[in-house]
Amino acid sequence: MSLDLPLIWAAIIAVAVLLYVLLDGFDLGIGILFPFATRRERDVMMESIAPVWDGNETWLVLGGGGLFAAFPLAYAAIMPALYLPIVLMLLALILRGVAFEFRHHGRVRGKAFWTAAFAGGSLAAALAQGLVLGGFIQGVTLKGGAFAGGPFDWLTPYSLLVALGVVAGYALLGAGWLIWRTEGDLQAKARRWGWIAATATAGLLAAVSLATLVVHPRIAARWGFADGTFDLPTLLPLLPIPLIGLAGLAVVAWGLRGRQATALLGAYLVFLSGYLGLAAGFFPYIVPYGMDFRAAANADNALALMLVGVTILLPAILGYTVWVYWLFRGKVGAHAGYH
Repeated sequence: MSLDLPLIWAAIIAVAVLLYVLLDGFDLGIGILFPFATRRERDVMMESIAPVWDGNETWLVLGGGGLFAAFPLAYAAIMPALYLPIVLMLLALILRGVAFEFRHHGRVRGKAFWTAAFAGGSLAAALAQGLVLGGFIQGVTLKGGAFAGGPFDWLTPYSLLVALGVVAGYALLGAGWLIWRTEGDLQAKARRWGWIAATATAGLLAAVSLATLVVHPRIAARWGFADGTFDLPTLLPLLPIPLIGLAGLAVVAWGLRGRQATALLGAYLVFLSGYLGLAAGFFPYIVPYGMDFRAAANADNALALMLVGVTILLPAILGYTVWVYWLFRGKVGAHAGYH
């Protein structure tokens, strides 16, 4: 029995993107929360992510590089459709990376500037990712397998709504991380931020879900809502997905009342629910809604050769990630050090 290489690679890329969102989301969220903290609290916030933040972005490289290598036709269609928000995202990630280092090692006089750069870069990266996601869900105009739309097709009220939802969700992840990793006044503040972010996330998630069903009839049909009718047998197999999201919000509320890592875990469930919902809406399309993953895949011999490398590389990345998170699992106290 031969391996279904296109499906395997689609799964690898999907998992890499999900891990990026879950892992890099909380440190982007911390940057989004930066303006609401004191100077000393910001030092603690940055120290809490210092050992892990750059490693989190490995998954973005794997997802983007994997798409280019395994599905070149999809890459060639998606990139021109979303060039502007993708470039904005990359520039914002570079800015926040530079700001992270310069804020820590730079002169005292420049600290305010690099603080603002880190917060602004984090917010811009989150908004850009939301715009990419919104533009992707809307679909890409194709003609003969190539992008045939305009440079601003991604910029719509729907994509802006999705972008706001991503910002709120990342802020929730950031608050959940701080509740788990910090203590004292900062932890108490993080709980208050968590309630605000959770309320915003729940409201925006509901708004995006309804807007998706209204604006995108293809996705509505997948969920049993087509032409003003409701098909319960179509919905029932997918019903666990929104239930996971509701359970995640309940876990977040429970965690915000006193549990340490529970709020972060609940936020992860909310993101997982949204991710699975998107997958259910447009699978097997890798370029919605005109190119499926099999049509976009590279040749089998190329996919097989790359799979050999990934089977070696992926366990190493996972092992290193788990080891780093375990090594720096303690609280970050008032003196910005683990104990």
